[in-house]
Amino acid sequence: MEQNKDGGTAVTSLPSDRDATGRSLGDEEVEFLRHVIESGRLFAPHGRFVEQLEIEFSRWLSIDHTISCSSGTAAVHAAVASLELDPGDEVITTPITDMGALAPLLYQGVIPVFADVDENTGNLTPASVVDRVSKKTKAVIITHLFGNPADTRGILANVDVPIIEDCAQAFGASLGGERVGTMGAVSTFSLQQGKHITSGEGGLVSTRDSALAQRIRLFINKAWDYSNPSDHDTLGLNYRMSELQGAVAAAQVGKLDAGIERRVEMAQRLVEAIESTSGIAPTPVLANARSSYWRFGVLVDRDLIPAGPDGLAGKLTDLEIPSVPRYIRKPAFQTGLFINKRTFGTSSWPFDLARPEALDYDPARYPGTFSFLGRILVLPWNERLSPSDVDRIADGLIGGVTSLIDEAA
Repeated sequence: MEQNKDGGTAVTSLPSDRDATGRSLGDEEVEFLRHVIESGRLFAPHGRFVEQLEIEFSRWLSIDHTISCSSGTAAVHAAVASLELDPGDEVITTPITDMGALAPLLYQGVIPVFADVDENTGNLTPASVVDRVSKKTKAVIITHLFGNPADTRGILANVDVPIIEDCAQAFGASLGGERVGTMGAVSTFSLQQGKHITSGEGGLVSTRDSALAQRIRLFINKAWDYSNPSDHDTLGLNYRMSELQGAVAAAQVGKLDAGIERRVEMAQRLVEAIESTSGIAPTPVLANARSSYWRFGVLVDRDLIPAGPDGLAGKLTDLEIPSVPRYIRKPAFQTGLFINKRTFGTSSWPFDLARPEALDYDPARYPGTFSFLGRILVLPWNERLSPSDVDRIADGLIGGVTSLIDEAA
C-alpha cells in the first residue's frame, strides 16, 4: 500500500510477469545483447549465445542434449517430428493445455487422443492414460500443469511408447528427486514472456538420445546440418532461435534456481496462510514431488461457495488482485478446431484417418476434466513476489471466501 494525494491508502499493483515488475531481467541480459549487436551476428549459426544457452541449459537439467528453437510450440513440433510417427498414429495427451501443444500433432498428421485428468491437479494419471491406449498409440505427451509434476514414472510403468514431457510450465519441478524433463524420451520447454525464464518467445528441446537430438536439430534447421553440410534429406522447417533471443535466455539460465526457490518459498507461505480456510484449498502436490509454481492453483468448494471460482475472482478483482477462473474456459476438444475438424483448406485431414473412438469427446468420458475446470482458480505467480504481496493475496482469498459463504447462507 501507499498513500494517495488525499492522504488515504492506494492499492499498489502486484508484481506481474507481463512487465519488469515480475521479471528477473537486468544488466546481464543487456550486456549479452550489447555483445550481439556490436558483433553484428544476429544469426545463431554465426554467433555464440544460442550455443551457450544450449550448453548451459543441458548442464542445468543434467541431460545430454538441448536444442533451441523459436517458441514452445516449435519445441513440441520438433519433439513430435523426431519420433517419426506415421499419419493416423495416435498420441495421448491432455485436454487442459495450450493449442500450441496440440496443433503440432495435426501438422504431423497424427491424432491427438485426449485422456481425462485428475480432478484435483488437472494432470494426466496412469489410469487415465491406460484407458485411452490402443494399437495405434505411438506416444504420450505429459503436461506438468502449473509446474505441478504429473505421475510420470507411473505412466512410464504402464505404457510402452515414447513419452514427451511438456515442461513449459515446470522448470525445476521434480518427482522422486528427478527433475521433470529428464524422465521421458524427450522434453520441451517454453521461454515465452510469462514462463519461469523468458526471452519473449523461444523454446528448448532436451533429450538423452543422440539420434533424437540429431533429428530435432535437423527439423528446426530445414533439414540442414550446419556442422556437417550434406543435403536436405528429410522434411524440416525454419524454427531457429535468433542470437538476440539466445542472449537474453542465456543470461536467464543463471537466474533459474534463485527464481524457482523464490516461487516455492512464496507459494508455501500462501499454502500455510489458507490451509485452514474452509471452502478453498491449494491444488495438491504428489507426496514425492516438488512443484515449481508457474501458477498457484486454488480449488474452490462449490458446495460451500456456489458462486465458484468466478465469484471468488470477482472479490479479488475488487481488491486489484488478478486471477483466472477455470484457467481455460473449456477443454481443448470443445474448441472449434476439434468440433469442426477443419484443418488444411476445406479438408479434415488427418481427422479422417482416425478411429471413431479416438474422436469421441462425450463429456461423460471426462469427469475429472470438467470437475477440475469447474473448481479451479488460478493466481498469477512470479519470482518477484514479496511476503507482503503474498499476505495481501491470502487476506483477499480469506476475505472473499468469508463474504461468499455469508452471501450463500
